[in-house]
Amino acid sequence: MRKYLIIVLLFFSYPTIAQDFIYGKLTDEDRMFNNKQIDSNANTVYLNEFGNTRFSYDSETGSMKLVYEYHARIKIFNKEGFNAANIVIPTYKSGTGDNQQEVISGIKASTFNYQNGKFVETEMTTKSIFNEEKSKYLSLTKFTLPNITKNSIIEYQYTIETPYLFNFRSWIFQSDLPKVNSTYIAYIPANYKYNISLRGFYKLTENKAELSRECLRVVGKEMDCSKLTFTMKDMPAFIEEDYMTSPTNYKSAIYFELEEVHYLNGSSQKYTKSWKDIDYELTSNKDFGGQMKKKDVFKNILPSVIGNAATDLDKAKAIFEYIKKQIRWNNYYGKYSETSVKEVIDKRSGNVADINFALISALSAAELDAEAVILSTRENGTVNKLFPIMSEFNYVVAKVNIDDKSYLLDASEPLAPFGLLPLRCINDQGRVIHLKKPSYWIDLKASQKSSTVHNLTGVMSEDGKINGKITSYSSGFDALNLRKSIKKYSSVDEYVEKLDERLSNIKIKNFKITNLDTVENSITEEYEVEFSIGTEEQSVSYFNPFFINPIRKNPFKLNERNYPVDLGAASDERISINITLPENYMVKEKPSDISMALPNQGGKYLVRTEVSDNNLTINQQLQFNKAIYTSEEYHYLKEFYNRIIQAQKSEVVLSKAN
Repeated sequence: MRKYLIIVLLFFSYPTIAQDFIYGKLTDEDRMFNNKQIDSNANTVYLNEFGNTRFSYDSETGSMKLVYEYHARIKIFNKEGFNAANIVIPTYKSGTGDNQQEVISGIKASTFNYQNGKFVETEMTTKSIFNEEKSKYLSLTKFTLPNITKNSIIEYQYTIETPYLFNFRSWIFQSDLPKVNSTYIAYIPANYKYNISLRGFYKLTENKAELSRECLRVVGKEMDCSKLTFTMKDMPAFIEEDYMTSPTNYKSAIYFELEEVHYLNGSSQKYTKSWKDIDYELTSNKDFGGQMKKKDVFKNILPSVIGNAATDLDKAKAIFEYIKKQIRWNNYYGKYSETSVKEVIDKRSGNVADINFALISALSAAELDAEAVILSTRENGTVNKLFPIMSEFNYVVAKVNIDDKSYLLDASEPLAPFGLLPLRCINDQGRVIHLKKPSYWIDLKASQKSSTVHNLTGVMSEDGKINGKITSYSSGFDALNLRKSIKKYSSVDEYVEKLDERLSNIKIKNFKITNLDTVENSITEEYEVEFSIGTEEQSVSYFNPFFINPIRKNPFKLNERNYPVDLGAASDERISINITLPENYMVKEKPSDISMALPNQGGKYLVRTEVSDNNLTINQQLQFNKAIYTSEEYHYLKEFYNRIIQAQKSEVVLSKAN
């Protein structure tokens, strides 16, 4: 979860001298800097990084703009760090034909190599700069610095002018590279009020507010500014790891949100609004509240959809299945409809909002209590709950209240059962929007745990071959992910064929998969298999019994992780193996019984091995009782996986009587 620190500003009068470093003026300290001074594993390090943003008034157009200047100096230690010389700078545009767009200029870039007792500069030419129109909203400026070798120091700078005053340039102190120094200066006119927040784990080394006099001239009037300086030193690289939401939730950064503007004519305009304001705007918006009210579209459709459904829950499930089958998701997110509910039903395609507003309207038409929930997806980051920022929300789902229980629904995911949101939506909290009641926050949690059971029953023959049957049952996210994996192939046969190719030591002889499309039930897989065990000598055989969904690598490798481990849902996996051995075989060695647990009942791993007559039985259980583990619990998880990996290296050793 993001940590927010609201910056409190105290003003003092100082000379307004920018704290940028001089381009191209390298020092012996830069030349001698070694990665061991900050991170011995680093291939590349920011020696210095500086940025500033200020307002500028365009007298010709009578409009205000923001001018952002960026300057970086980076040292590359080895060839693994050469990619740092490939620079990509995004700029944005409205995409609405009003010519509102950001403009990049002043690009300058050089590579410095130390030769014969001095730095030799190689300047990048303008021919090395390329522009890519990524979408109607996004352009990318790309260039690669020249003459990169080991221990090269690269330096580049540029300026971006933007008309988007609401989004005052944020500053990300932490990146995938360590930074020795990172400084950002914001010049904000006295008549502009921004909410400023610091997010992330690390604290500011410097946080200074000064008065910058006459920093801006508007229609002949000189205006004072707040000069805000933010610095962090010796920042470690941010390393992404498995089981995390958006990195923006955790990277140390400064964000600005425009709250209010006082104009020179005495009027003012508020930009940061209350949830009461947002509720009214959303419910009044034709592409949000307007689409939630389209009950008439389903007046003639509902009787055949609901059929003989006896309860409200049965009605809701029938409507949910109808919308999932009727409208195909076009793979676009959104919190606003791009078309009308009627049109999306006719066209049978739409974005997330189109589909879920149709679902809400259909549920309401059936006299069910349906609401909308706006949220931010996992990759988009969590939202600021201190004050509403609509730009942080990028998704909408449905919520239906039946008796004393609520269900969150996303009909854009056809393979999801009723009440289970896709993993992309499981992200802290969403805001419930009702047409007539005040909005409120709701937790976005998986409604059921992920669960898989694998059973293998087999018979071993004298020649060391084992023939048996593996039966697996999956539910929750395990079932959803399995169904999606199978649906990627043109047929179930092709999926099993590819599975057989991946299982190098196991041959699939026959199979049966049931409930693939019956998503309310567990999906069942049945495989008739054959595999052989290894032989060391004529009378001794061995095999590793941990071959069903084994854990070979630890997903947790960091020495320290300053952000939580987010699994998405609690989980339970059980594996049972029962093999009947030939009568002249006996078990010489077997895996030790194991029982280990995470602190505070966070989870457990169990192994039980039994030998009875000629039957060998090995049972495993891996259980995680929480969806989210704190950074303080990280080392327990890491060690937990290390011990599981070690345990699963154990083998069964069989001896054959002469």
